[in-house]
Amino acid sequence: MDRFLSSAVNRIDAKGRVSVPAHFRTVLQKRGYSELYALRCLDQAAMDVGGLDLLDRYEQRIAQEDPFLQTADDMSFFCHGDGTFLKLDQDGRVTLTDFIREHTGITTEVAFVGRGSFFQIWEPGRLAAYGAAARSRLLHLRQGTKPGERPE
Repeated sequence: MDRFLSSAVNRIDAKGRVSVPAHFRTVLQKRGYSELYALRCLDQAAMDVGGLDLLDRYEQRIAQEDPFLQTADDMSFFCHGDGTFLKLDQDGRVTLTDFIREHTGITTEVAFVGRGSFFQIWEPGRLAAYGAAARSRLLHLRQGTKPGERPE
């Protein structure tokens, strides 16, 4: 398995570290990631986390933009200024910095959720609310209704 799948919630220890779920660490090892890159989500209070390929993907997209336009500058600020590197220690833990905690609202527990080629970290309550809303949107899409409408 070389995809980040499933979800887990782990407690933060007294030193501000949290264990990355074992199945995520297996994927990290298979992919040869020695460093993790964490980037603030634009539209959610979560962090996208992956290897340098995640950063490469954003930089490739920036390279397609006209460097004299604001869009290129904004995109560079987003991926270079709103990101941070994380190191896994020998026990598979990462330290949650104030940068991450302030954006996510994480206090005592961290929710990890697989997103295929990367994973996200969330405050567990916010992830639960987001998951419920996403399932509702998909159900309405399947039923061909708008939120608040009942299927015929």
